[in-house]
Amino acid sequence: MSDRKPLPGKFVWFELVSKNAKKAQAFYGEVLGWKVQAFPMGDQTYEMIFAGETMIGGYAAPKTDRQPSHWISYVSVEDVDAAAKATAANGGKVVEAPHEIPGVGRTARIADPQGAEICPFKNPTGDPADEYASQGRFFWNELHTTDPAKALPFYEKVVGFSHRSMDMGAGGAYHIVSRGGVDRGGATSHLAPGVPPHWLPYVFVDDPDATLAKAKKLGATIQFGPEDIPGVGRFGVLADPTGAVLAVMKPKPGESQG
Repeated sequence: MSDRKPLPGKFVWFELVSKNAKKAQAFYGEVLGWKVQAFPMGDQTYEMIFAGETMIGGYAAPKTDRQPSHWISYVSVEDVDAAAKATAANGGKVVEAPHEIPGVGRTARIADPQGAEICPFKNPTGDPADEYASQGRFFWNELHTTDPAKALPFYEKVVGFSHRSMDMGAGGAYHIVSRGGVDRGGATSHLAPGVPPHWLPYVFVDDPDATLAKAKKLGATIQFGPEDIPGVGRFGVLADPTGAVLAVMKPKPGESQG
């Protein structure tokens, strides 16, 4: 597309890694209205997630049977190999070395020093333009970590994020990460006991209460909410029937660019 250009720091893709993709697809189809379409990828097929007419993510099989269902986020970078080198040089781990996805782009899988994983990604044709989110679209991503003070400098060096901190009172500090003047996500030390550090994707929904109620009826576990964040929006967090965790939110107007 002629309007595509690189947008480093933008979260451009979200992938559900699960050995029970069909169960997840049925669930999200009912709860978020997502559609699935299979695309040939070499000698395999890749099942894309569509919100309306827009591709927003996909489904992938786990590397081992012991890997639990989870969401993995792809973030645009200028140079995947440089991001991998910066990962290793700053206390992180390169989980999957940089490699080409034929006809798509170059990626890797990395873990930050606290263990949260993410995929740096480079599409040679550029990234989807920023626009205001709508029903079923991803629009925010949130790092839940044991140590924001160490994680934030890591992402500054690897992804180029800058950050600013907000005092949330009893909720502690919340850190907004941005690149090129655009807010891309947040970081918090809120982490349930026994849960490893992770990135939590947010999906825009028009009615969080109805979405969470339907999700629960269809086998999800509601981990939090629905609840209001003053001045931000109404949200909740669910674990889908395969165990992958996702947040849903109706943000206040002007807070839903993604």
